[in-house]
Amino acid sequence: MRSAILALAVTFAAPAFAEEARPLVEAEWLKVNAGNDDLVILDIRDNVEDYDLGDEPYIAGAVAAPYGSAGWRTEVDGVPGMLPPIEQVTDLIQSLGIDNDDHVVIVPWGTDSSEFGGATRVYWTFKYLGHDAVSILDGGWRQYDAAGGERATEPLEPQPAEFTYELQEDLLATTEEVAAALENGVVLVDGRPVEQYEGKSKSPVVRTEGTLPGAVNLKHSDFYSAEHALFAEPETVRALAEAVGLAEGEENIAFCNTGHWASIAWFGLSEVLGNKKTSMYDGSMTEWTSDPSRPVENHSRS
Repeated sequence: MRSAILALAVTFAAPAFAEEARPLVEAEWLKVNAGNDDLVILDIRDNVEDYDLGDEPYIAGAVAAPYGSAGWRTEVDGVPGMLPPIEQVTDLIQSLGIDNDDHVVIVPWGTDSSEFGGATRVYWTFKYLGHDAVSILDGGWRQYDAAGGERATEPLEPQPAEFTYELQEDLLATTEEVAAALENGVVLVDGRPVEQYEGKSKSPVVRTEGTLPGAVNLKHSDFYSAEHALFAEPETVRALAEAVGLAEGEENIAFCNTGHWASIAWFGLSEVLGNKKTSMYDGSMTEWTSDPSRPVENHSRS
């Protein structure tokens, strides 16, 4: 993190410890590296004040930007949960004191896969903006607290920084690209629970039950252990992919209802397993079904 003055001199140089910018870092790693000038601990936990965490409910030195209220997602053309306009999300990042030299470590609660999805979605946002020096604290607050990490009464008050972006368009699948994928046989990965994938239930924000035609189901809960507060190992993700017929390195598009659960599948396939031909459909089934002419497959009626 930089001071307001130093932040004006932005370069594209890699952080001093860029080799450590792994997709997932452990609590012990964070304890050792906390306090590094080029490390920003980004606390995205929602409703911290609702929990009895004593007088020190924050990681020492962390900045706070709750996933549900800070502005990481917004409604676009009637579709909720979308990536905000680039200038808007960039302003948010700059207000958190994050510049292009910083290694960002995202901290969720770590309670379950759905909550952990906030971290994978914010991680995807940084990657889409071209910021590769980003990691997620595996197990989130749960693991950090269990490891006895240093805590603080309040989050850090950041000095605004300057953050520039270079969009990585291959990480974001548009509705038009999903339609083309249907024509070309690209694997579509539904990250929702089985009941929604099969069309037995649906989210209130989706117009109708069902999934994208021909999609396979990799439900988000398979990627994260709520019991142990750990993301799946590469071999586990590989087995999940193989079980639904997704070949190693095969092009695929992850989706869900609003691009939240989809980010978990995307993170598992792209970042943990290393399949860089994985993209994410931001609007997902909410955007897709907003046009009744677009095809939807309902397995419960077949």
